[in-house]
Order: sequence, then C-alpha cells, then structure tokens
Amino acid sequence: MRKNSIKNTRINEEVLRGLSSIIRGEIKDPRIHPMTSVVMVEVAPDLKTCKAYISVLGDEEARKNTIAGLRSAEGYIRRKLAGSVNLRNTPEITFISDQSIEYGVNMSKMIDEVTRDIRDRASDGADGEEGADREEVPGGESADGADEAGDEDDES
Repeated sequence: MRKNSIKNTRINEEVLRGLSSIIRGEIKDPRIHPMTSVVMVEVAPDLKTCKAYISVLGDEEARKNTIAGLRSAEGYIRRKLAGSVNLRNTPEITFISDQSIEYGVNMSKMIDEVTRDIRDRASDGADGEEGADREEVPGGESADGADEAGDEDDES
C-alpha cells in the first residue's frame, strides 16, 4: 500500500477518529489536559507504526504533561484502538507535540491587534481633518465651486 493511497488516507482518518474519542472520553489520567486534540495521524503503509500529532491548548508545562500522560497510556490506547478500528495490525503509536493550533490562535490575535490599531489611527485622523479639506461658502457651494451633493448640472 502506498503512503498517499485512498486506502491509507481512509485508515488515517479512522485511526484519528478512534484516537480522538479514546483520548477525549476513556483516559482518566490527570496529566492529560482537557483541551487536547489529535491534529493529524500518519499510519505507515505496513500498518506497524503510527505518528499521532497532538495539540494542547495551554502552556508548555501542560503540553509536556499531556504528552507524558499519553506515552504512559500508550498500551491502553493501543488496546482500545484495536477494538474500535478493525485492522490487520494495530499500529504502535508515537505521540508528537504539534503547536499549529496555538500558533494559529497567536497569529489571529496579532492580526486583530494590527487591524484594531489601523482602525484607531484612521478614526483619529478622520476626526481632526474632516472639515479642513473644503471651505464652506454661503449658498451651499464649497470654495472649489462644486455643489455639496455633487450635482453640478441640476436641470429642474
């Protein structure tokens, strides 16, 4: 079986679903943070090994404790996975810390800060310069001769 075949992709998805449900509902280890998610799973084509990329929304200590808790419960997780996913061989799982979700959240916060700063600068600049561009002349026309409504040729 090739690495990117349809069968291997389907197996990866099934193992990901199984691992997610086991980690979320069946493991009682207090080291495992409640905001733990399985981001991606790569099962080898021979079904002997599996890399599970785990994301933890929390600080560095929570991430390390979660990975340690998952590694200590690897046998239990593998046995539960064998019962939920019907494969010839149940792969040996390697848990790898993945920080992509946390990185995305931090990038989103930085983008929000920058857009907020740009909006604040634009509103601060617009408040002080609003009436400074054109001088009003009695009769509804500005100093440059154009009508306020923008209608220069009004034929009524």
